[in-house]
Amino acid sequence: MVAAAQATRSLQGLSTELTARVPQLLEAMRSVGTGLELHSTLDRICETAAELADAHYAAIGVVDTEGRGLSDFVTHGISPAQARKIGHRPDGKRGLLGALISHSDTVRLADLTKDPRAAGFPPHHPPMKTFLGVPIRVQGEIFGNLYLAEKNGGGEFSDYDVHMVRVLATEAGIAIGNARLYEAATQRERWIDGSVAVTTALLSGGDADDALAVVAEQARRLADSDAGIVMLPAEEGGMEIVAVSSENPATSLGVVIPAESPVVDRLLEGEPIFVDDAASDPRMTSELTSRYGPCMLLPLQSGGRVLGALVTPRARGGRAFTEVERTLATQFASQAALALMMAEAQRDRERLAVFEDRDRIARDLHDLVIQRLFATGLMLEGAQRRTAVPEVRDGVGKAVDELDVTIQEIRTAIFALQQGPAEAPSGLRTRVLREINMAAVPLGFKPAHRFLGPIDTVVGELVGKNLIAALREALSNAFRHAEASRIDVVIDSTITLADGRPGVRLQVADDGVGIPEGGRRSGLRNLRRRAESLGGASSYGPGIGEDGGGTTVVWEAPLEPAV
Repeated sequence: MVAAAQATRSLQGLSTELTARVPQLLEAMRSVGTGLELHSTLDRICETAAELADAHYAAIGVVDTEGRGLSDFVTHGISPAQARKIGHRPDGKRGLLGALISHSDTVRLADLTKDPRAAGFPPHHPPMKTFLGVPIRVQGEIFGNLYLAEKNGGGEFSDYDVHMVRVLATEAGIAIGNARLYEAATQRERWIDGSVAVTTALLSGGDADDALAVVAEQARRLADSDAGIVMLPAEEGGMEIVAVSSENPATSLGVVIPAESPVVDRLLEGEPIFVDDAASDPRMTSELTSRYGPCMLLPLQSGGRVLGALVTPRARGGRAFTEVERTLATQFASQAALALMMAEAQRDRERLAVFEDRDRIARDLHDLVIQRLFATGLMLEGAQRRTAVPEVRDGVGKAVDELDVTIQEIRTAIFALQQGPAEAPSGLRTRVLREINMAAVPLGFKPAHRFLGPIDTVVGELVGKNLIAALREALSNAFRHAEASRIDVVIDSTITLADGRPGVRLQVADDGVGIPEGGRRSGLRNLRRRAESLGGASSYGPGIGEDGGGTTVVWEAPLEPAV
């Protein structure tokens, strides 16, 4: 508050009118300093500045890390419908806003349309004439500019307005600095929790495909991106997409980025790549990038070994990745690579233990069991020769023949034990438990679970994979939105669907806050589309809290999808 207090003292000695507005300014400063979430803070600063200067419109342009344009643009006075009609928000690379980035001084204009620096308004933009621009500094560095336009009543912005907005901008810089520190700490906590969840999932066992899917899903969630993609070196060169978390993963899985692509060489050398617009960047040669904007391509490397790459693209026109996000994502990729290597080493140790045990069993069968069976056969043959009773001789002969067959079967088993066993994919029950254990890290408690029916043997592979994805989505929604203290997971493979087919039902119930009216339902739509693509359905209802508080999500599909 020191800088704000100094700016306030600078008002002393000015006119009675300005002094009379000091209580309004102090109330505005108090309002700006409330709360720690960055975007809410920016919204509050715009609204407060507009009220303080009696302006119809207000905006804050956040300067990007290179200082050449705007990374964010927050407005007040323009409705969502108007914003949609206007389209892309200013990038600050030209016009009056660009000039204010280059020369961060206070600017007051009676008619901004006549200023030589003005580049005009885009279609559907409301008309504006009077203008006031004041820089916002955070810890001595330019954070952005506070813009005010269209003084109510048709007049111009006065000297009093300039002084008041300057003081407010000083307080705004302090509030923004605190909000940025809080946001950075919160982001780090989320990425650390995500890294722990990935490590827990990878080291809990299971096949490599499931492990890579976990990395892709967590990266997408933490980076707030449109997709999470994992690529591994392809046998024929280049890199192949082996795991995707997105709205439509099937269009990307199996695609090979050729070796001649500029990004492949850099990724295999262990260099991260950050792209502002994947659709227009000449280094991005794949057709898949045409629908994406800002993108991070991060090598999965540990101990000097590059295992693959992690890609987190956002939609075209999306917010650029900040320096903090780039740093945290790079650290996450390194942690994920280390966890993948540890998981691989763990699976190798488990396979070695299995091989050693199989070798021991094979030796015991050969050295002990077969030798004893052979000796028993010789004894029976001797007894057969000494007996004079035909029935006894025939019975002993049959027993000797059975022993010979048994010895051959044991030798076949020994041969099979000495071969390398094909890796069997982990059962559905194991994968469900892995998701529950992974969710326990960010939740702070472990969801309860119950299985009904032989889910490992009756649920098809495709349905099983979609059930796991649905469970992951439901648990993620509960963690992000429900504020729950209890979650129950039930999987029942003994149900009959409405059309008479046998099916499997996933039920995830919590005691949280429930689904608010008008709230986002993109996760629920994803669950419904996933179920319907298999011939099933998804719904939601009251939860397990008091008086039905919370939410219960039900997801159903046939045991085998319709052909």
